[in-house]
Amino acid sequence: MKKIKVLIVDNSAVMRQSLARIFSFDPLVEVIGIAGNPFAAAAIIKMETPDVITMDIEMPGMDGLTFLKKIMTQHPIPVVIIADITNKDAGLASKAMEYGAAHVLARKPYLTRELPEAAKRLLCDTVRTAAGISGLSSTPFRQMPGQMNAFPKGNTGSIVNTNNHTGEHKVIVMGASTGGTQAIEVLLAKLGRDAPGIVVVQHMKEYFTKLFAQRLDELFGMSVKEAEHRDKVIKGRVLIAPGDKHIVLKKTGSMYFVELADGPLVSRHRPSVDVLFQSAAESAGKDAIGIILTGMGGDGAKGLLKMKQAGAVTIAQDERSCVVFGMPREAIRLHAAAKILPLHEIANYIVKGE
Repeated sequence: MKKIKVLIVDNSAVMRQSLARIFSFDPLVEVIGIAGNPFAAAAIIKMETPDVITMDIEMPGMDGLTFLKKIMTQHPIPVVIIADITNKDAGLASKAMEYGAAHVLARKPYLTRELPEAAKRLLCDTVRTAAGISGLSSTPFRQMPGQMNAFPKGNTGSIVNTNNHTGEHKVIVMGASTGGTQAIEVLLAKLGRDAPGIVVVQHMKEYFTKLFAQRLDELFGMSVKEAEHRDKVIKGRVLIAPGDKHIVLKKTGSMYFVELADGPLVSRHRPSVDVLFQSAAESAGKDAIGIILTGMGGDGAKGLLKMKQAGAVTIAQDERSCVVFGMPREAIRLHAAAKILPLHEIANYIVKGE
């Protein structure tokens, strides 16, 4: 099996040695370079492109956020940020997710002399997941043993088109990954407080989903919160799926609500956009609006197709406005998106139907 090529970028020699030592015990990982700053890292990337980069935020010469933005705009590579998320770097780590980091891990466990086994496994699993993200757009969906089944067999309905994009019984579901936090901000700003209830899956680790929701709640007139089990989905409210929890849309009578579940990874993610989208197809049908935004991989494409088959309005962000076109590309490839729109036109299409 081909090994995952990892580049370690960190200001601390202790941290670099610690990470390299952990990766040396993973048969699927090969460290191709170790750099103490972004300039040394850039020189290594020119010689050999890594599959994943692990990176600190605070580094000499060029800070990690600036380097991350350069990577994502010039040659997108999955980046795992390893930062102090409980103290002074918490805000910076949150910004890293906005700029396209695939994952953020707490730094403290990797600076201890006796590394906890759980921390070692988490690091290696996170790098494996990040490496898989970039190749998912061309990888067919495979149901793994024990996975939550996002795609049961059976006919979910014929394709139905509708132009009635707003109304009392409508609900909006969104899915995004790399670059998605900025895209979601743009959409919410344009949709405003009169929008139908919104449920969002943004690939993001626990703790950061709460920070993200709090930040959006401060920015906009609508209510934004990290979803809790059985939260109602109502007009003017946005629910963000918690990191490491699947979120499912349910309906009782005319009321929508969400349920949270642990469950195994689906489409290599938890929360999974596919899980949310399929539940929207089943619970809301033609009253749902599904939006798949920028992100690496293919999570959400098959779920969006289920929504389209159930009569929902389905929209994919276009390539030009995406940070990374992977997720929308896969949805378009499956003919799951009825509309392919630039980010700034999506809200107008939902509100006006044009």
